[in-house]
Amino acid sequence: MGIKIGIITSSDRAAANVYEDISGKEIIRTLTEYLTTPWEPVYRVVPDEQDQLENTLMDLCDNAGCCLVVTTGGTGPALRDVTPEATEAVCQKMMPGFGELMRQVSLQYVPTAILSRQTAGIRNQSLIVNLPGKPAAIRQCLDAVFPAVPYCIDLIGGPYLEANQEVIDVFRPKK
Repeated sequence: MGIKIGIITSSDRAAANVYEDISGKEIIRTLTEYLTTPWEPVYRVVPDEQDQLENTLMDLCDNAGCCLVVTTGGTGPALRDVTPEATEAVCQKMMPGFGELMRQVSLQYVPTAILSRQTAGIRNQSLIVNLPGKPAAIRQCLDAVFPAVPYCIDLIGGPYLEANQEVIDVFRPKK
């Protein structure tokens, strides 16, 4: 059994099985391409309800032992978009640089990226990263921020993640 990574899709319609969750599956596909370290996804689909998102984030970090939790959906300005609020409520430290970089990259593709509120934070020894809900934006954002993810996890006492350098070039300072 490998390292556990949480994937949460925040979507009323996907949680109600109105449509298939393509975004969560895109995160799993992308991380499978990136990582050479054996890992297993701990996958959840929850409605856009802040209390359910908070409980799921805490469960994946505190009970399931996920060193990384990646969310998709719920980062826009709509009334039901509450993923950043749930993330901030459960984290001890916020990592605003992740959201800043993701918006900067997304603005190269769509002008509405400025409406996105994705963020990241630390809960104990887990890094939580909020991604947008569109599958193409998921890959664009992960390509931008993932090079810093393994080192961030090192710094918070998590497991050592190794990546396929032909797919994604992760950064760790030279010793």
